[in-house]
Amino acid sequence: MTALILDGKHVAQLTEAELSGRVEALKLKSDGRTPVLATILVGDDPASATYVKMKGNACRRVGMESLAIELPSSTKTNGLLREIEQLNHNPDVHGILLQHPVPSHIDERACFDMIALGKDVDGVTCLGFGRMAMGEQAYGCATPQGIMRLLQHYDIALEGKHAVVVGRSPILGKPMAMMLLEANATVTICHSRTRALESHIRQADVVVGAVGRPEFIRAEWIKDAAVVVDAGYHPGGLGDIELSPLAERASAITPVPGGVGPMTINTLIQQTVESGERALG
Repeated sequence: MTALILDGKHVAQLTEAELSGRVEALKLKSDGRTPVLATILVGDDPASATYVKMKGNACRRVGMESLAIELPSSTKTNGLLREIEQLNHNPDVHGILLQHPVPSHIDERACFDMIALGKDVDGVTCLGFGRMAMGEQAYGCATPQGIMRLLQHYDIALEGKHAVVVGRSPILGKPMAMMLLEANATVTICHSRTRALESHIRQADVVVGAVGRPEFIRAEWIKDAAVVVDAGYHPGGLGDIELSPLAERASAITPVPGGVGPMTINTLIQQTVESGERALG
């Protein structure tokens, strides 16, 4: 068996072509206005700056605009909250992204939750998570939502399957589990402190690696014909899962890089377009 490659880069490119058409149609309806994504970068972390730049480039590729707000690392929680509040009230802004992580002295959760639900296109607020988990209207967290879109594109069946999510972060592992549950999978959530982790993974029809440790999940733990989704990315091009030995055993795998990563940014852009359509269309 040769594993099907779940090519996130390809799916993102297809989606960008469709989004370009939607943005152009929206401009015709709204006197040239386009969806606008506001990005907030606090401090001078090089990796965060690169991610923000990539998101701005993705906006431009589909004809959207981006508003980049850069704040010094000395910014306090109240100062960041005021910046977000101003964006909430700005009718020309349709999506707000606070780049994670912020400096440690800032209350990141309070700042995430200041983002208005209708502009929470990265899916990071408690309110958005709660509504998503209850099956109500909300923008899903960008990475797990991107994974769901990738699985859907390749017609990966989830109903009745046993999915094991390894990781419990509030913006990846937990929402991933809720989305899989909503798709009628049976879901087990594990993490780095789970006892007998290997035995849980051996039972999985679908494995999602979201634990944040390079090759923490060993290939030998994963059964033949499983669907393997690796949401990790580490120096040297490693993911959270030992992928190489699975190329001839899994039914489908996401490559690292080029699998989940492109879908994260693409989902952020797609959800900003949706927000713009609601506001302008």
